[in-house]
Order: sequence, then structure tokens, then C-alpha cells
Amino acid sequence: MELLRLLLLAVLASAPAAAGGAETVGNSSEGLLEFSVGKFRYLELQKPFPEEAILRHISSNVTFLIFQIHSQYQNTTVSFSETLLPNASGTGTDKGLVFILRPEQSICTWHLETSDPEPVQNVAIPLSYSESDPIPGGCNLEFDLDIDSNIYLEYNFFETTIKFAPANLGHARGTDAPPCDVKTGQDSRWRLQYDVYQYFLPENDLTEEALLRHLQRMAEVPQVQANAVKVVTLTADDKTSVSFSSLRGQGVIYNVIVRDPFLNTSAAYVPAHTYACSFEAGEDNCSSLGRVSTKVFFTLFALLGLFICFFGHRFWKTELFFIGFIFMGFFFYILITRLTPIKYDVRLVLTAVAGSVGGIFLVAAWWRFGILVLCMLCVGLVLGFLVSSVTFFTPLGNLKIFRDDSVFWVTFSCIAILIPVVFMGCLRILNILSCGLIGSYSVVLAVDSYLYTSLSYITLNVLKRVLHTDFRRAFINVPFQTNDFIILAVWGMLAVSGITLQIRRERGQPFFPPHPYKLWKRERERRVTNILDPSYHVPPLRERLYGRLAQIKELFQKEQPAGERTPLLL
Repeated sequence: MELLRLLLLAVLASAPAAAGGAETVGNSSEGLLEFSVGKFRYLELQKPFPEEAILRHISSNVTFLIFQIHSQYQNTTVSFSETLLPNASGTGTDKGLVFILRPEQSICTWHLETSDPEPVQNVAIPLSYSESDPIPGGCNLEFDLDIDSNIYLEYNFFETTIKFAPANLGHARGTDAPPCDVKTGQDSRWRLQYDVYQYFLPENDLTEEALLRHLQRMAEVPQVQANAVKVVTLTADDKTSVSFSSLRGQGVIYNVIVRDPFLNTSAAYVPAHTYACSFEAGEDNCSSLGRVSTKVFFTLFALLGLFICFFGHRFWKTELFFIGFIFMGFFFYILITRLTPIKYDVRLVLTAVAGSVGGIFLVAAWWRFGILVLCMLCVGLVLGFLVSSVTFFTPLGNLKIFRDDSVFWVTFSCIAILIPVVFMGCLRILNILSCGLIGSYSVVLAVDSYLYTSLSYITLNVLKRVLHTDFRRAFINVPFQTNDFIILAVWGMLAVSGITLQIRRERGQPFFPPHPYKLWKRERERRVTNILDPSYHVPPLRERLYGRLAQIKELFQKEQPAGERTPLLL
């Protein structure tokens, strides 16, 4: 009996200890994030609370894993251990680690954390590959990680450049990786090929939810091939670096698929994304790209362009001012941008002033000399510039031959000059076409200052190429989505309406107005010789000015004192 009582006391004494042990196990399991191969998982990371990711039940035919984690603009760190080492961890918005599995290994863990004071929303996924699949970044010699499957992205206003490490051939568990640069034959990594893909997010959508959702279409090989556009294929002899035109405010995801044509296998790198702008900048960030100066400039420019689209041929001098403004403003902006470091807003104001001077100069040249062919040459060249820009906006602009500046600018100039040459026999048609197309395109540029549209890059790509030497190597792909189709339809409707209206209204009218200086001179001579003309008796301008000044002086003279004004009679 005494023995039973002692056993009961022992059980009661051990009960709290057992409960405490179960709580400890529960707390330690709360820090583990369970993952499955090929399944995405959303998670939130906070600065003081690192997380540990774990993948269990790894199949024996899996040779290596790629664990990747993505966020919109806040940095996340992924590491093999709690201690961060340069060759075993990565920090960024799109980061991944390659884990080469040991024989019989079936569990793998990663450590996740962030140094950002705000909570970070992430999406992560582990992907598995077999021994026949190439290893992305397996021959890395440039970056910190031993095996680096990440895509490194840099951007500026002109271009976005991606870089990645060369891949290596796959190998079985427990065996050494093939040497990278010992052999260059078909039995080495030099047989591998790299397909570079580009994927555009929905236009004007900067939400975190949209990015994390669309990133899931760019992680695995079949999804990348089904959803993205293949831009170029590189061989092992090519430099693992590709440049694209920067699209500010437009989300773009890039990925690279390395293929082994001998074994017909492939693997995907870790996708990288960019908006070509900063979410954390104090001004001109991704959420407020349109500057006030840009909106004012292009809104006024579009109002004038809209008038020219429908009435340009009838108001000939206004059209000449518009064309002279474009001519002088374009070249002046290039000049001050290349030669001076002044701010954008000041450049835009100076461009407006210089463009106005150019417009007035062209109108004055027409008024004084009346050389129609010279004026129409300017009009035709501006239209030719737009036509040539549209030509190189198509996939034709991505041809390798046009990366040579000499070939590009000669071809561009020939197309621009061809337009006025072709229409030199029908100048009125050339002028009306120019009014309709150029005037309506100014509306497209104004829309772009408020709402992103890819159509603005028709001319912006040419301006980038003039201002930035390295832009010649960039691929100029742009998205063409619902907004662009609507704006293209508006542009076409305005152009067709303006051209049709002016052709119908000018039917039976003189092709162009007469020489203004000759008219003025003839009218002046007629007034001098015709005494019956009432204008003959009008004093010259100088006398009229002197008379007006005399009247103004009288207003400030004191009145004479009242008194006797006639002599007394004797």
C-alpha cells in the first residue's frame, strides 16, 4: 500500500514536467515552415523573427534543389545556416540557393530573415532536378556563391541589364561535378545553351499581389516557356549578359532556361523582376513617375497638335510654327542633355523656349522668302522621322545588324528622307498627311505623361539611342496590352478623321497660300499710288506713333489758368 502511494506521488510530480516538455516541442515546431517540391507558399517575414524552412521526403532520384524566395522591393535573406556567410547566403528581392544533395539525404533546411523594419510579404518555392539536368550557375566565377543560380539585374533610365553565371552539366549524388573549363567539346558544359525570356506584368499595376502571382508563372521551365517571350538564345561562347530597354513604371520579369541539347534536359534560373524605378525614392518614385513639368509641357503640346491635326493645312503659319518647334526642340534637348548636367525640369523649360524660337524662325522664313519647297522639306522630314521610328519600333529594330550605329543611322536617315522625296510631286497631300499623323501622335505623348503606354517608346527609343551609346545593344521589346490597343485606336481615329476632314475641306481651294511678303509689298504699293483708297490718307506708322505719344503727354500737362484771351478794343 505504501508502495502504491509513492508511485502515485511520483506520477503527479512528473506531470508538470511532461506538460512543459510538450510545450517546448510545440514552440520549436512553430518556427518551421513546411514546404513541398514545386508548391508555392506565401509567408511574411519580420525583422526580429527569422524563420526556418524545411523540405522533407526528398525523392532519391533528385540530385539538387533550388530554393527561391521573392518580394516586391524589400530585401530578404536566404541562407543555409543561421550564421550568414558570403558563399552560403543571398540577400535581395529575388534570391535563390542551389543545394547539392548528399547520398541518402531526404531532408533539407534553409534560414529566412529580413533586415527591413517593415514586414515583408514573400512567396517561396523549392524546385527539384535530376542528375541529367544542367545545374544553373554551376560554373560561377564572378559572384559570391559557389553555385549561383541567381540573375543579377541593374537598370538606369535608358537600359536594364541582366547577368548570370554559366551553368554546368548535372551529375549523380556523391560524385564530383564535371570540370568547367578543362574541355570545350560536346562532352563538357560548352554544349549548353541559354534561352533568355521576358514577361510583362499588367500595365499600370504596381501592386504586390499582382507581382507575386505572376512570378509563379516564371519559376519552372514549362511555365516559363508557355507564358513568357523568348528574346534571344545564347551559346556557351557568348557573354552571359543581356540588355533591354528600360520601361519605367512597367513591371517586367526575366528568366533564363539552360538547355542540354544532347540529353534534351533543361533547368530554370531564379527569375528576377524590375520596374526600372524605386518604390522608396522621395520623389519621382514608381507611384509618381509623371512630373508636373512633363504633364504641362505635353498637354500644351497635344492641344496644339490636336488643332494641327484638323486645321493645320488651313492655318499654314500655325503648322509651320508647330513643325519648327519640333525640329528645334528635339535637337536642342539632345544638345543640352549631352553637354550639360542641368536638371530635367530646367531642360524642359529651355527646350520649350528653344522650340518656340525655332517655330517663329520657320514662320518668319516663310513670310520673308516664301520658299515652299524648303518649308515642305521640313514638314516631310518630321513625318519621315515618325515613319522611320515606327519602322524600328517593330521587331525589325531587334535585328543584330542594327546594333551597329552606322548601319542603324544610315537606314533610319534613308527612310526619313524617302518620305518627302516620294511626295515631292504632291505637296498638299504630304502636308495634310503630316498634319494628321504628327498632330494625333502628340496626343499619344500627352496620354503617356498621365498613364503608361508603350506607344510613347516609338520616338523615345530613338531619343535614348541618341543620348546613350550603350543603348544600341538593348532589346527594345515592349508590352502591347489593352491600354495600348485603345490608345492605338484613338491615334488612328484622330489621324484618319483629321486627314479626311482636311482633304474634303481643301477640295477646290488653292494648294498653298501665296507668298506673304509679296502680298504685303503689293498692297503697300497699291496704297501709295491709289489716292481713292481710304488707306491712302492714313498717315505713316511713324507719324501715327508720334501722334499717339503727343496725346499721352497732354494727359500729364497742367491746364492753363483762366483769364483774358483776346486783346482789348481801343
